[in-house]
Amino acid sequence: MSRPFRFGVNNTGVASLKEWQDYARKAEDLGFSTLIMQDHFGGQLSPFGALTAAAAVTSRIRLGTLVLDNDFRNPAFVAQEAATVDLLSDGRLELGLGAGWLQADYDKLGLTFDAPAVRMSRFREAVAIVKAFFTADKAVTFHGEHYHLTDLDASPRAVQRPHPPLLIGGRQKRMLAFAAHEANIVSISMLDRRGPDLPKPPTFSEKVAWVRQAAGPRFGDIEIHANSGGLRVTDDQRGAIAEVAERLKIAPDEVLQTPANLIGSVDAIVEQLQAWRETSALSYVVVPYRSMMDAAPVVARLAGK
Repeated sequence: MSRPFRFGVNNTGVASLKEWQDYARKAEDLGFSTLIMQDHFGGQLSPFGALTAAAAVTSRIRLGTLVLDNDFRNPAFVAQEAATVDLLSDGRLELGLGAGWLQADYDKLGLTFDAPAVRMSRFREAVAIVKAFFTADKAVTFHGEHYHLTDLDASPRAVQRPHPPLLIGGRQKRMLAFAAHEANIVSISMLDRRGPDLPKPPTFSEKVAWVRQAAGPRFGDIEIHANSGGLRVTDDQRGAIAEVAERLKIAPDEVLQTPANLIGSVDAIVEQLQAWRETSALSYVVVPYRSMMDAAPVVARLAGK
């Protein structure tokens, strides 16, 4: 049985508390399921503080991170902050976590951008710590290769039990297989490296197949998510596709082979999303703030259906 569609909208750089809270109210009024904060350094608010401020002026919209870079914070701190946001929002947090991927952020912070295997090893331990924090009776003790906790107070207590929905995102098979075992929501990234000397990257459907294989019987309990930064409502679908193909240096017939690009009339985009749900179980789509108004009629047609 297909999951109903839901939609999130990503953060924007804002200049004031009023502007940010107005944006949060608008997203809720338009029917978006989730207000999303990214985790980068450059013209954006800090995730946990921004989500708490948004929670104060909304009542239904969920509050998500997509995704927190594991190397920026100790996982015990992440768990405490996340539990606080979930408590203060009356159980509306969706906690998105990742191993870290944008080297420019590491360079700005003076952090070593370790090899993928090292970042992945740290991330596995971090997820275990976060889950332990939410489910422990009183305290958490953990001794791994990268993190050590002794009798850490597991408070405050989150509203959602056993923990807020956990989203894990990635583009490589190893990360997506891990997400299939650990996450409630699996975010399929299509930010693969492209180039004439590189092999053709896997398709969205192929990546979902990795998740399905790794998840086994629990696949039906997983929500499949994608970022659609290329959503564009237009009557000139062919022209818009040609523009995207030129910018991405790909063939026009490849543009719509990923839900990262949703292009055409509202009817056409609705059909594209329904096809993605049918073939790849996609039901959760996040758009950037600049596309919020374009996406609104699509949200009105599909959200909850």
